[in-house]
Amino acid sequence: MDIRPDSVMSLSEPPCLRVAPDVKLGKNVRLIGFANLYGCEIGDDVKIGTFVEIQKGVKIGNRCKISSHTFICEGVTLEDEVFVGHNVTFINDRYPHATANGKLQTEADWPCIPTLVKRGASIGSGAVLLCGITVGENAIIGAGSVATRDVPPDTIVAGNPARVVKSITPKS
Repeated sequence: MDIRPDSVMSLSEPPCLRVAPDVKLGKNVRLIGFANLYGCEIGDDVKIGTFVEIQKGVKIGNRCKISSHTFICEGVTLEDEVFVGHNVTFINDRYPHATANGKLQTEADWPCIPTLVKRGASIGSGAVLLCGITVGENAIIGAGSVATRDVPPDTIVAGNPARVVKSITPKS
């Protein structure tokens, strides 16, 4: 594995970690064993828990924390200082199918619909984020929620589908 000298990587034992050569790692990235990263960009001072998959084209900002058992698919961007709880799932296809015209689908058969999570947002454990949404700055998605539409900045949403529960006073 080719890691730049200005990066720090710590591994849990045993070191079952897959970081493809096309991954761009920032400084002081901490990866816990059983993570799978390929074709993505990871910012500085990011912590990625065990059993996390981050696919190609994903961009993770600086000082983010990605908790265990999380799946971040192609098309997702996390800005700086985003928290992602355990077992969070991002989805990038509104209408997934196994086949197209009687054959197994390939990447050419579906559009990748992007999702943006803005600076300082927090996503609770077990949440599911459907594609094509923006989670606003400092917003919070409650544990177990299903985010089906944009989440306004400085708000808490919860439920299935996630709905605004209350507004948060922005930090000064």
